[in-house]
Amino acid sequence: MTETAATRAHYAHLTVIDTRWMDNDAYGHVNNVVYYSFFDTAVNRWLIERGLLDIAGSEAIGLVVETQCRYRSPIAFPDRVTAGVRVVHLGRSSVRYELALFRNDDDTAAAMGHFVHVYVSRASRASVSIPETVRQALESLRMPSEPSSTS
Repeated sequence: MTETAATRAHYAHLTVIDTRWMDNDAYGHVNNVVYYSFFDTAVNRWLIERGLLDIAGSEAIGLVVETQCRYRSPIAFPDRVTAGVRVVHLGRSSVRYELALFRNDDDTAAAMGHFVHVYVSRASRASVSIPETVRQALESLRMPSEPSSTS
């Protein structure tokens, strides 16, 4: 199965993440597990910067229950990564983000994947509804899977 790589236009939010020397593995490129860290950083940075997540005090927190990454081309230190974020599903207690990682100024994704948060009570870990302020903000990240070719 051949999959077309996404472009930056496919994503509602873009954020820059610097690679670090320690991200490279023995093969001279960013190790696969670091890509998941980039996904986690992009989503949680977006939430924190908007005041939607207080990592020490929010009553409802999103726990990661599923992730996936498809690697298309290598990234290596000292590359600059731009992470694209969009929401493709918003349920009662869960949200599915789709993400892409772009190397330096490339417009074609080096990696694409998804990340699912399920909201739970911090205290009990029981499933809860996504808080309304979070839900409204997440709506701003909704985009169709393919950018529209019409205005």
